[in-house]
Amino acid sequence: MRVMAIEAHPDDVEHLCAGTLAKYRAAGHDVAIACLTNGELGSPDAGKAETAATREAEARRAASLIAAEFFWLGYPDAFLFSTPEVRLHVIDTIRRFRPDLIITLDKDHDYHPDHTLTGQLVWDAHILLTVPNIETGTPACEAIPDLFFMDTTAGIAFDPEVYVDITDFWPTKLAMLECHESQDRWCRDQYGAPLAASAEAQSRFRGYQSGCRYAEAFRQPRCFPQRTRPDGLLPGGG
Repeated sequence: MRVMAIEAHPDDVEHLCAGTLAKYRAAGHDVAIACLTNGELGSPDAGKAETAATREAEARRAASLIAAEFFWLGYPDAFLFSTPEVRLHVIDTIRRFRPDLIITLDKDHDYHPDHTLTGQLVWDAHILLTVPNIETGTPACEAIPDLFFMDTTAGIAFDPEVYVDITDFWPTKLAMLECHESQDRWCRDQYGAPLAASAEAQSRFRGYQSGCRYAEAFRQPRCFPQRTRPDGLLPGGG
C-alpha cells in the first residue's frame, strides 16, 4: 500500500498522524508526506526566509526518520488559496506518489485557514486524479485513493470514526516532533505549551477513548464513488 499524508504546515503531520505513518512504514508500506506552505510565519523573532528554510529542514529531517518520501510545495504561510494553479500543483504532487490512501487535515472543523483550505484542496483534487484531460505533466492515476481526515488540533469538534493504536510507535512520533525545534519555541511563545506535550496529551486522550495508551483519530468523508473493501469488512484501526 502507498500512504500519503498532506499537511498545511511543517509539523501538522507529526502532531496528528505521525504514529500512524510510522506504523504503516514498519509494516512495509510506502509512505509520503506533502507540505503545502513554507511555515514562514512560525517564529516569534526570525524573519520569513530564515524561518521557512529552518522549517523545511526540520520537516525533511522528521520525514527521514520513517524513510518517507517528502514533497515541499512552498506556498506562503497563512495565504494559501484555491486557485487553478494551486489545484493543479496539488493534483500533480499526488499523482507523482500515486497513493492508495490519503490522510489530510479536516476541511470542516480545524482551526487554521491553511488547515481547512488544505483539507478542501485535497478533497477537491482527489476525485480529479484519474481524469486524463486534467494535464499536469504526470499521468493520471488509475484509481481514486481512499481519503481520511486526521484529527483536529486539540481534537476540538472532531468526531472520530477510526482510532489507530500507536502505542508502540509513540517513541518514533516523539522523535519526529522533536525535529521541529523551532516549533517547540513557537508553541511555548504562542500557546504556553511545548509542541510534544500538546501532542502527547492529545494522543493519550485518544488512547483513553479507544482502550490503549496512545492513539490517533480519523474520520472518512462520504462521497461518490465510495469503494467497498475487498474483505467486506469495516475499516480497522490497525
